[in-house]
Amino acid sequence: MTQQPASASSPSRTFGSVSTAMVTPFHADGSIDIDSAVRVAVKLVDDGCDALVLNGTTGESPTTHQPEKDDLVRAVVDAVGARAMIIGGAGSNDTAHAVRIAQGAERSGARGVLVVSPYYNRPSQEGVYRHIKAVADAVDLPVLLYDIPGRTGVAIGDETLDRLAEHPRVLGVKDATGDVPAGFERMARTGLEFYSGDDGLNFDWLAHGASGVVSVVGHVAAGAYAEMVRAVDAGDLPGARAVAARMRPLVAAIMGGGQGAVMAKHALHLQGVIPSPTVRLPLVEATPAEVAALEQVLREHTLIPA
Repeated sequence: MTQQPASASSPSRTFGSVSTAMVTPFHADGSIDIDSAVRVAVKLVDDGCDALVLNGTTGESPTTHQPEKDDLVRAVVDAVGARAMIIGGAGSNDTAHAVRIAQGAERSGARGVLVVSPYYNRPSQEGVYRHIKAVADAVDLPVLLYDIPGRTGVAIGDETLDRLAEHPRVLGVKDATGDVPAGFERMARTGLEFYSGDDGLNFDWLAHGASGVVSVVGHVAAGAYAEMVRAVDAGDLPGARAVAARMRPLVAAIMGGGQGAVMAKHALHLQGVIPSPTVRLPLVEATPAEVAALEQVLREHTLIPA
């Protein structure tokens, strides 16, 4: 696997350093397109990813079913082999369902699982703890927690995180809380690896000692984020900051409307990587004006021909 090892100047990286939360391509009729998924995965690894998250939010996990999730993991694992760590999303607001998803990912060859706090139900912190622990207990894989209260409606509290950090398989956190200073304190207190879950804050997290990024913009900018990680590891913060500045228009174009899965698919479609930007309801495809604006930014960054 190509993940960067820890050194005196870099943090530990169980889940790699540059991961893309990968889209799940669909045919125009809405059926899953495994061949295109393999093409996307190979492209991302070639571009600089040393890990991929499958069947996460960007992969439209609420609308894909267990056989589809397992087929996707198996195909991508077969395609990229040991070149990247494959992390299977195991998100559900039904604990038993989340356990089944995680176990399916493990059977299908995933090397880690991403576990989000249960959404919509808004359980107590004890409920959040028991949900995540049940998933971690059910597999023999490293667990990356996903804290994104803006989507789930419930944050992973400090005491809950401290308890989860004692679990032998809970090794990291994908943080999309937007609160980097709090994350810095949590990193120091728990010893867990932290990963940026917000492309607009990737530099901020890395500069604060995060292990890496789990990106959506990485669909078109994995190489740039790998460059950013290398610069931070080398102590070149001005160089890393320059990469972040260069990425701002792309981040705005893909994430500015809050529909990263939609815009990432359109970007891949504009690049000719996938034949269709089809999404499943309740997501809908971007408007012609939104696609035109995205296309202009991609051209400006030479990511599609001028």
